[in-house]
Amino acid sequence: MSTLPACPACTSDLTYEDGAGLYVCPECGHEWPVQADTAGEAAKVWRDASGNLLQDGDTVTVIKDLKLKGGGGTVKQGTKVKNIRLVEGDHDIDCKIDGFGAMSLKSEFVRKA
Repeated sequence: MSTLPACPACTSDLTYEDGAGLYVCPECGHEWPVQADTAGEAAKVWRDASGNLLQDGDTVTVIKDLKLKGGGGTVKQGTKVKNIRLVEGDHDIDCKIDGFGAMSLKSEFVRKA
């Protein structure tokens, strides 16, 4: 079973990858770049609890008390977090909170300030 895309010109499944970074269809002779296959992937979009778009460097407010694992205390509701950094993963915000240090938060528990 092939993981290569079908030919966009004739929809043939017999395509192959050329050494020059091209896909080639042996039936119709159509050639297209390999990068065009991955260009269709959408970029990740992060949103807060209210649906506002988040970006690196934003300031957010915690919307509920968050207990820290390991007995480190609780981040209280209303705590402002400045200069966030968005990352891939389950906890998608990396930040530093005064009094607690560096930590990761979920975007569903913050609101853009």
